[in-house]
Amino acid sequence: MIRIGKRQSISGAVALLTLGTALAAAGSEVAPGQEPPFKGRIDADRAKSIAYWPKPAEANPGAPNILVVLLDDAGFGASSTFGGPAQTPELDRLAAGGLRYNAFHVNAVCSPTRASLLTGRTDHQVGFGQVVEASTGFPGYNSIWPKSTASVAKILKENGYSTAAFGKWHNTPIGETGPTGPFDRWPTGLGFEYFYGFMAGWDNQWEPRLYRGTTPVEPPAKPEQGYHLTIDLVDDAIRWLRQHDAVAPQKPFFMYFATGATHSPHQVPKEWIAKYKGKFDQGWDRLREETFARQKALGVIPTNAELTPRPDELPAWESLSADERALLARQMEVYAAFLEQTDHEVGRLLHALQEEGKVDDTLVFYIAGDNGGTPEGGLEGHDVLTPDGKNASVSERLQQIEYLGSDLYDNVYAAGWAWASSTPFQWMKQVASHLGGTRDPLIVSWPRHIPDEGGLRGQFQHVTDIAPTIYEVAGIQFPDAVDGVKQLPLEGKSFAASFAHSDAPSTHHVQVFESMGNRGIYKDGWWAGARHLVPWEFWAKSNTAEIGQHPWELYNLAEDYSQAHDLAAQNPGKLKEMVTLFDKEAKRTNIYPLVPKREAQPLPADGRTSFVYRTGVERIPSQIGPKLNGRSHTVTADVVMPVDTASGVIIADGGHSGGFTLYIKDGRVTYETNARGNSTGKVTAPEPLSVGTHHIVVDVIATSPAKPGNRLFPGKVSLSVDGAAPSEGEIANLVLAYNGNLDIGKNLGTPVSTAYASPFPFTGTIETVTIDLK
Repeated sequence: MIRIGKRQSISGAVALLTLGTALAAAGSEVAPGQEPPFKGRIDADRAKSIAYWPKPAEANPGAPNILVVLLDDAGFGASSTFGGPAQTPELDRLAAGGLRYNAFHVNAVCSPTRASLLTGRTDHQVGFGQVVEASTGFPGYNSIWPKSTASVAKILKENGYSTAAFGKWHNTPIGETGPTGPFDRWPTGLGFEYFYGFMAGWDNQWEPRLYRGTTPVEPPAKPEQGYHLTIDLVDDAIRWLRQHDAVAPQKPFFMYFATGATHSPHQVPKEWIAKYKGKFDQGWDRLREETFARQKALGVIPTNAELTPRPDELPAWESLSADERALLARQMEVYAAFLEQTDHEVGRLLHALQEEGKVDDTLVFYIAGDNGGTPEGGLEGHDVLTPDGKNASVSERLQQIEYLGSDLYDNVYAAGWAWASSTPFQWMKQVASHLGGTRDPLIVSWPRHIPDEGGLRGQFQHVTDIAPTIYEVAGIQFPDAVDGVKQLPLEGKSFAASFAHSDAPSTHHVQVFESMGNRGIYKDGWWAGARHLVPWEFWAKSNTAEIGQHPWELYNLAEDYSQAHDLAAQNPGKLKEMVTLFDKEAKRTNIYPLVPKREAQPLPADGRTSFVYRTGVERIPSQIGPKLNGRSHTVTADVVMPVDTASGVIIADGGHSGGFTLYIKDGRVTYETNARGNSTGKVTAPEPLSVGTHHIVVDVIATSPAKPGNRLFPGKVSLSVDGAAPSEGEIANLVLAYNGNLDIGKNLGTPVSTAYASPFPFTGTIETVTIDLK
């Protein structure tokens, strides 16, 4: 067996692995994805028959374990490793023994970055020009992962690796996330043998909707028992690692660990928040200056880099009132705590590698952000909301300030903090035209193969380069076809040479960027970009706003690290060349049409007006169930009370940020609605239920139809039991939570009503529950 010795150079390691590839190919029985031939002998006389066992795929000798860690919504200047205010000692430690890349690029939004990371192709080539919730019926935006872009997990699995994914998975069409699948675009259908995490852009850190493989599972504990999603994900990843090594220690593994942190909601135990009290009273303008100074001192940005100014669309910190500053400073305290806690938990995973004796043979790619800091909280952030989704008054929000980070609110910081977290660049998440949305820290660690411990690398690289780099170090020749499907060529290029050589040239010469109409193009040191809408206005205006309201800008990144000097007016010829190149790359990689109008995606409920449910139905994502917003409907339930004290939820759809619930408590039936954390309607039957069978009917008459831009869906409700005169009431608003679910006989996840604690299972019998749309 060929082995790579201690402190083996990268070039030597790759050479040995290349030889290993050739040897493996020479002895290979069959191409990946094909059935192996029988090489024994079959005869009517068993004495003349010769048994044969096909050999499973084996990794090349010396192929390393691979760990890819991806944080969510953490900008370039968020972590202390890159000068930020959030203390990240575990990332600092990893960087001290590895390499820091300060010109590493992502795709400005989460689903697109993940698609490129896991395939080595551009986001639009994989169908993820947008997040899955905004999918449209065009190849670059439909979220339908093509078979012609096989994942790195698939390729590694067929080359002898064990594969596992943990955490956030935001790359499956919404209509395919239910209990009937199809599951070929879930992690386990795309090459991961094991998955534990959630299937959405974000989830509640205290009570998430989890899956193991394709099976819904509940968190192993409640928040009051110390449960937190990041802790759970690390626990499960360590458990998987130990199980793997107990059974197949000789097999290398590929682990993809993608935290839900630090995406909103910013939820973290209060002891972490306490560490940052008062640390952000200076505001985002001053924080940018402080972070910039630390970045210079650490050497993670060039000495001639300049701090870019605050955009006009963001307010100056000093322009805010004292109450506003107090509230918004608290938001950043919570965020910094969330990032530090995340660092601590990922550190536990890294320490587990040490305990298992795997550190020296594990190549770690730690990407500290899938885009820039998030502006999705708007100019004020959000936490305490009114039923129509608007912020409550500042005074009302200040009364709840100590609860930010708890399970009560889906809080997120203001856009000014996103800008500060993206220091020293312009803008933030979504803005693919500028580095604030597209440049994030990358730490690479491979202890026996990186001689320049703590070194800095400034080569332009892109997230598409991760997969080709993995293939090179694993000695894998990327196949022309996978499962009989011809593969699109890899867009990324390996940067393994830079592990050992600080002066290795960049392998990535051209890269196109597009997100939400923001366009960017890079070529050999030059960058041209054109903004579209400010991020916090995109969803409201995207279907009507014209492209081209902002001019193209031009930057020479070789001399202007932070895009501080727009050269468009000085060099119109270069700008024209770059804009022409964008058009060429956009046509080649499925970017057109720009900002296609949002439309309804295909969903399992399409065309149906009647839904019948029975006991055992649970964890149907609210997004794929009956669409009740602004639509009249009837809920009918037939239940059996074995005793008059039976209680519990009959049907619930949603969670604490929106939905409806029909439940029995203290013997009486109640129908209640919720919108963004507010009880918006409640009707209770006057008499308790007796022992026996009962027929319950809830009629909801919508008084404001669903239409674009409408955030209020009021109605009138009547509740009748066994044909008796109905109890009547009003609904101020009915919306279904983004990450809620429909359950029969319980309310899993966060409760729709504060009248009970989840899951509040029904202790009687449910025969049927029917929802009829009108």
